Amino acid sequence: MCPACDEALIVFELDGVEIDRCLRCGGTWLDAGELDQLARLDGGARGPLDAALAEAADGPRGDRRCVRCSSKMTIVTVQSVDIDRCPRGHGHWFDRSEIETLLAGNRSGGVAAFLGQLQPKKGA
Repeated sequence: MCPACDEALIVFELDGVEIDRCLRCGGTWLDAGELDQLARLDGGARGPLDAALAEAADGPRGDRRCVRCSSKMTIVTVQSVDIDRCPRGHGHWFDRSEIETLLAGNRSGGVAAFLGQLQPKKGA
């Protein structure tokens, strides 16, 4: 279930990477390591996004719960984007367009474009 709006998440696959997307609010759940896999698919360097996530200091605990274990997630900031992180390391929750913002600097931009097409219709 979506940690932001409690809607069921839909699983999309892109070259072997599962992307859990909420079609109501446009949020995205990625299991640990999947952001880096998406960056590499898009021509980005191996490891910098996962490294930035790992090095980001935990901020306050938010109200949102991990998709996998239901623990309250902490808020971390990476490249000026606030992301919800499972304290047990299961993955990260990205609000609408946050993941596209992080991937926008990669060479091809194909993954960000693909994810952008999965956004809910305005007014939904």
